[in-house]
Amino acid sequence: MQTQDQQDLTGNELNAQRFRMLEDIAKELQGEVVFPISFDIALRIRKLVDDPEQSIEKISAMINLDPLISAKLINQANSVAYNPGGQEVRNLRGAITRLGLKAVRSTVMAIAMRQLLRSKDMVDFAEIANRLWNHTLQCASAAYVLARRMTRLNPDEAMLAGLLHDLGAFYMLYRATQYPELRVRPDTVRHLVIRWHDGIGVSLLGSLGVAEEIIDAVCDHDQPRLVPPAPRNLSDVIYAANLMAGDALELQRDEGDGNDFADYMPGASYLALQDEIEAHAKSMRAVFD
Repeated sequence: MQTQDQQDLTGNELNAQRFRMLEDIAKELQGEVVFPISFDIALRIRKLVDDPEQSIEKISAMINLDPLISAKLINQANSVAYNPGGQEVRNLRGAITRLGLKAVRSTVMAIAMRQLLRSKDMVDFAEIANRLWNHTLQCASAAYVLARRMTRLNPDEAMLAGLLHDLGAFYMLYRATQYPELRVRPDTVRHLVIRWHDGIGVSLLGSLGVAEEIIDAVCDHDQPRLVPPAPRNLSDVIYAANLMAGDALELQRDEGDGNDFADYMPGASYLALQDEIEAHAKSMRAVFD
């Protein structure tokens, strides 16, 4: 229920509050970024996985701090994509061994992002959160398949980049939940997310220590340009995957920003992979939803 003060909050005052949110985000990005505990654990796991000196035992011990992540990893390891022979693994170490560390890193990040959007505090932004999640899964799946079928890039690395390409939007929605005056106006937050998530996302990924090649690949994924006949690098993969994923672009067109992405859609060699992309996305939803 909105109070009278909240109902009357418009014009310059509302603009001031939106600016305060952006200003607070800018200050936080210059220091230590704060996420919910489940996301914090995921970031710590990612750092361990990226450290070649760490053992599977130590990584397993960290993952065991979050029972949900442990269960989802075992579920992923037993999915058709990773277990075509039907031989189930029943423990976390076996799941990590089967998936491989790069796939573990992507899976852990996807679980954390999904939990972030499912937070009870996110209920006021449920519509945009759901669209963002569906788009992210579709983009990650497209990135995986495009990298696997059309390049020599590591598909799991491409999938991670696809998962992280709109992390700025996830972060902005999380921060917006901390402003009661914005929670009652999801449309104004939606506008902020569309306009600012790219730049904030690049700064966020940098502050989290994400690899430069991933940051470079996602930094201009919403800038319209022609898609090459075949992707030449990770940036091309993420751009094409983002186009093929769809939903986030619809959010932009709703805002009337003048970008006609239909003129830049990938060609037949990309579109021929749509069935495989959809199958991969379906498999991911079975694990994470």
